[in-house]
Amino acid sequence: MTKNTEATKADETKRDQAAQAPAAEKSGRREGHGASHPGLVLKRVLGLVFEFYPIRTAAIIFCIVLAAILTSLPSVFMQRALEIVGRYWQAGDWAGASAEIAPLVLQLIGLYVVAITCNTVQGQLSAIVTQGTLMKIRNKMFGHMEGLPIRYFDQNQRGDIMSTYTNDVDTLRQLISQALPNLLTMVMQMVFTTVIMLWYSIPLTLVVFVMVFVMMWLTRFLGGRSARFFLAQQVSLAKVEGFAEEAMSGQKVVKVFTHERQQQDKFDEVNEKLFEDAKSANIYGNTLAPVLMNLGNIAYVIVALAGGTLIAVGAPSLSVSGMVLGVDIVVPFLNLTKRFAGSIGQVSQQINFVVMGLAGAERIFGLLDQESEHDEGYVTLVNAKPDGKGGVTETDERTSLWAWKHPHGDGTVTYTELKGDVRLESVDFGYTPDHMVLHDISLFAKPGQKVAFVGATGAGKTTITNLINRFYDIQGGKIRYDGINITKIRKDDLRRSLGIVLQDVNLFTGTVMDNIRYGRLGATDEECIAAARLVGADSFITRLPEGYQTMLTDNAANLSQGQRQLLSIARAAVADPPAMILDEATSSIDTRTEAIVSRGMDALMAGRTTFVIAHRLSTVRNANVIIVLDHGNIIERGTHEELIAQKGTYYQLYTGAFELE
Repeated sequence: MTKNTEATKADETKRDQAAQAPAAEKSGRREGHGASHPGLVLKRVLGLVFEFYPIRTAAIIFCIVLAAILTSLPSVFMQRALEIVGRYWQAGDWAGASAEIAPLVLQLIGLYVVAITCNTVQGQLSAIVTQGTLMKIRNKMFGHMEGLPIRYFDQNQRGDIMSTYTNDVDTLRQLISQALPNLLTMVMQMVFTTVIMLWYSIPLTLVVFVMVFVMMWLTRFLGGRSARFFLAQQVSLAKVEGFAEEAMSGQKVVKVFTHERQQQDKFDEVNEKLFEDAKSANIYGNTLAPVLMNLGNIAYVIVALAGGTLIAVGAPSLSVSGMVLGVDIVVPFLNLTKRFAGSIGQVSQQINFVVMGLAGAERIFGLLDQESEHDEGYVTLVNAKPDGKGGVTETDERTSLWAWKHPHGDGTVTYTELKGDVRLESVDFGYTPDHMVLHDISLFAKPGQKVAFVGATGAGKTTITNLINRFYDIQGGKIRYDGINITKIRKDDLRRSLGIVLQDVNLFTGTVMDNIRYGRLGATDEECIAAARLVGADSFITRLPEGYQTMLTDNAANLSQGQRQLLSIARAAVADPPAMILDEATSSIDTRTEAIVSRGMDALMAGRTTFVIAHRLSTVRNANVIIVLDHGNIIERGTHEELIAQKGTYYQLYTGAFELE
């Protein structure tokens, strides 16, 4: 293919409209959120469990149902045994009674053996399903989180997000491994117990149902209030963890300004809220179980009285089986009543875990439902080589030449050499629609030029660079990269073409070499060392205890701020990007170190388009153009000499009449 000069006008218009449509749609779309209805949340949880482990989950349900049936049958054996004893007692033939009862006992033992086997299998399968589901959910959460826009992390505390991975996932573990299996077991036992009671006596069953109605009403009343506070408890717990994480990160600042007392007061406030929510939740939750247990005892007594009265008055038999009401019916029925009431009590105990689990699941789904970063781009970055016709073409080999691969609507593909020509055309932007930060910004950076932004804090310097690499999308205007609207460029490729060094340095746990190689994972040790030498980091690295193999932990707290910044710059250097963004990259480096870094930075910026956010005006004197910003507007532009001659804002900043920050 030949090098593309520009797509046809019709093709350009069509592509622009297609690129802008998702952005417009996104601006009016509601943020992702967890389902608020408990039934929908539970349905999603079960859906994930069945999705991850369909066969094992079905086997667990089968074991639970079978065990529930088997453990409901002993009352039937009791009734049969009492009937046999009563029949032979009147005849005085105890030997005959033993002969009939012995097979019943053996059958009962067999049932219990099968029930124990079911419970054992269910327990082992539940462990696999529960832990496997949590692992897959954490993977799903982390994978989704990596695709979220920067806006999400700007609007949510890190501690709050971490609480989702820890506390909320743990409540989900209790829900899947304990609450739901126990709840299903109890419900199945109640169903089969009800069938057996109706088989023996409809009047006594109705007596039990009256008490059950009272117990269920109390369960709904107390359980509903408990649920509300358990949900509030999860939210308060996340706030406590978020505050604690923020306090630990800024502990040095707290001590410098002696705000320990104020921090303690703020922590006491959020911790007190957690206490109140947890106290209320557990008061209702802990009250329910003993109340239901005693109601179960009352039901036992009432059924005993009702059964004795019916036998005494010779009431007619009302049962599905047609059996005559007698002691052999009432005694096992009392056992069934106790079992039924106990099942309701155990269901009430599981409600707390269900509520907590659903509260945690709702927060998990709140993260998973967050809208992922949109990428409607179709122009990609590829390795290129000269095509012999004055243009470039694609190659599988790694070269020092890059090109934009641009497919068109007619099926053709063209290649545009990556040169680093960046232009902003009448750009308007606001982090919220009602508060615009940038107003009608127009500027350009030709290939190899160094463009510097200066201005007071909040003027919009960093915002412009965030728009160039599409951390945020603009509300109006266009940004073009080598003549291509950046909305057409795939975000990964756009950001791969832009090296960035931030003021805030983030280094990861690993060796010095690993942290430099983070800029390009395929880089060799020699390339990493060369990058470190280029920016002047090699001298201090070689003085470390193990040189490039020195382990860094806790964001390299054992290194100075300047040394950490040098590693960050080396990381950008090894990436070897065609364009660079330096966001006050030398602001944390002392003057002597800055002189060392500046030489390396000059070598790094040679031949690259570079955007520099200036902290020290001395670092931008050699910029090709200096942009002076004020409240999101460009008020001056030109070279250092031109701006000094104008004796405007830049002149006043440079001479100290105004403070830069």
